[in-house]
Amino acid sequence: MKINMLYSKIHRATVTGADLSYEGSISIDKNLIEKAHLFLNQKVDIYNCNNGSRFSTYVIEGKKGEICLNGAAARHVQKGDVVIIVAYASIDISDAKKHQPTVVFVNEKNEYKELRKEKRATKSKYT
Repeated sequence: MKINMLYSKIHRATVTGADLSYEGSISIDKNLIEKAHLFLNQKVDIYNCNNGSRFSTYVIEGKKGEICLNGAAARHVQKGDVVIIVAYASIDISDAKKHQPTVVFVNEKNEYKELRKEKRATKSKYT
């Protein structure tokens, strides 16, 4: 049996553009594509931290520092919005407990900052 799990994530990237007239996709800095172990044309989900929008598109190579939503996806973002870019993989359930996703952290200029596990809150502010 397989289970879908987080494969890779670029955490809190800043949108540099939204091009409605382009045919589709998300343009991502080549260095971030490589650091996140993403593939060109790979399906990714985009989570907009500013407006709560969630949608899917696919990866194309962008310019240095670029995170640009293209085509219909451009309607879901504005320049300056903070987004989380995620990819999932179907993993054999017997490997699920030991699976470690790639999590890339960037600065406000979309420059690679670090690769690390996410820190989990030890106590929720809601409990």
